[in-house]
Amino acid sequence: MKVDGGCHCGHISYEAEIDLDRVVVCHCTDCQTMSGAPFRTVAFTAMDGFKLLSGELKIYVKTAESGNKRQQSFCPECGTPIYASADEAGPRNYGIRVGSIRQRAELIPKLQVWTRSAQHWLADMDGIAKLEEQTPAKAK
Repeated sequence: MKVDGGCHCGHISYEAEIDLDRVVVCHCTDCQTMSGAPFRTVAFTAMDGFKLLSGELKIYVKTAESGNKRQQSFCPECGTPIYASADEAGPRNYGIRVGSIRQRAELIPKLQVWTRSAQHWLADMDGIAKLEEQTPAKAK
């Protein structure tokens, strides 16, 4: 599926060809910390399936629990995560951060990984109160 996306501030834009069968939820503690959320959702593409249209990405290389080094690519202006990939030469996959994809509502995960690190309360989200949007802040 062809998708497009970018960062929150508009500095970064891209297009990509993703595999709908390779949309994954990751519960690892690195994804929790780096996304600021209880999990991260990723859509995979081959390196040649991603085209940066505007801006220049900043790269941070993290070392995973396995010892593998992973490049974390993000907007240098607003910090929006864009993708991760192996930190090595040659062909590789990009794990595009679904939150940066404009068509994210169409990307239904097919697999969850690192479930041993999943937050226990995720299974009971239906029991938590819901609001359609955030209520206005009260003036002090």
